[in-house]
Amino acid sequence: MVEEVNATNKGGDFKPASTNIKVGETVVWINHSGNIHNVTFDDKSLGNSSTMSANESFSKKFDKPGTYHYVCTFHPGMEGTIVVT
Repeated sequence: MVEEVNATNKGGDFKPASTNIKVGETVVWINHSGNIHNVTFDDKSLGNSSTMSANESFSKKFDKPGTYHYVCTFHPGMEGTIVVT
């Protein structure tokens, strides 16, 4: 199963801000805005996206349960959470 988390044109949020998935599922972030964005996890061992321009994407498979917080380093306050059960 793939969940999509979309960065909006406002340059200020991920939608949805919180996503619940099961262990082994993948999240895909797709940049549907004209701004550049990235996905940077608090837990650096997860790996981060490169800079995503319009219509570019980044995907991450989550193999362990937990709560994973991430931000866009280009836009302070733009953050989200993935909850894996």
